[in-house]
Amino acid sequence: MAVLDDYLGVSQALADWSVLQGLCQVDVIRHALPNLDEAAQTLAPYDVLCHLRERTAMTRALIERLPNLKFMTVTGKAHRTMDLTAATERGIAVSNVSTHLKASNATPEMTWALILAAARHIPFEDRQLRAGRWQNTLGVLLEGKTLGLLGLGRVGQRVAAIGQAFGMLLIAWSPNLTTEAAAGFGVQRVDKGALFAQSDVLSVHVVLSERSRHLVGRAELAQMKRTALLINTARGPIVDESALVEALACGRLAGAGLDVFEHEPLAPDHPLCAMDQVVLTPHLGYGTRETFEGFYRSTVQGLLAYFKGEPLELLNPQVRSAVF
Repeated sequence: MAVLDDYLGVSQALADWSVLQGLCQVDVIRHALPNLDEAAQTLAPYDVLCHLRERTAMTRALIERLPNLKFMTVTGKAHRTMDLTAATERGIAVSNVSTHLKASNATPEMTWALILAAARHIPFEDRQLRAGRWQNTLGVLLEGKTLGLLGLGRVGQRVAAIGQAFGMLLIAWSPNLTTEAAAGFGVQRVDKGALFAQSDVLSVHVVLSERSRHLVGRAELAQMKRTALLINTARGPIVDESALVEALACGRLAGAGLDVFEHEPLAPDHPLCAMDQVVLTPHLGYGTRETFEGFYRSTVQGLLAYFKGEPLELLNPQVRSAVF
């Protein structure tokens, strides 16, 4: 079996994999698999693959080139880059091993790290200070400003609560959000246009789907204040990245804090990397020791359950009779 995408090399230290001794050989793949041919060649020998969130896309084309694959574990609520239908057709069982884990505040906390860093130009000023240049920018005060939430689910609700502690005015919109639901969290529901026009800080918290892809596009960015900040810790494709680059380059938007991107990892020559008014982090939203420890421990438990013939939370239970 292979543990995929352990970029930091922490998987073996955060869980007790020794309980699998005698049941399987555990290999750890630390690097990303950027294309179909490399992924297929690397993963072809394995019977079991253990995923960390959505880092390696399991497309039909890749699944069909993995002749030995019988079982996969996934962490997180969903694995939107996996073709579950293709896996099911091949008789490959897929188990969500982390459904029992308590929801984490990691992403809301990361959202606020980006808001504060963008509002006070912290990464830029850090670089300037190290180069001997003292005080180069003026930040903005968050108190009294309007925090706009594109989505008011679990993460958006927590971000809103922290915004209240900063003394911000809270507004929100999403396709299914009602006035009553928003009011329950001390947030005013507004229409989509008002959300973009009124927000001093706009934070993205909707789920990625075909309906939300490029939900923040040129038209929406054009409605925003020139002094506004855009924060995205949800998913990269929700924001039209080329439109965002244009808005930032021409001063149509004051700045941004981005933890997610249309294509990850972000290329070092991407235009965003040259923009001092943008704070960039490499998809760290859920990347805390506590979160990863929970993911890897649950993965080990999921593997033990599989080897006992009692897999946890199958996403395609129709394969059970064929495999177990």
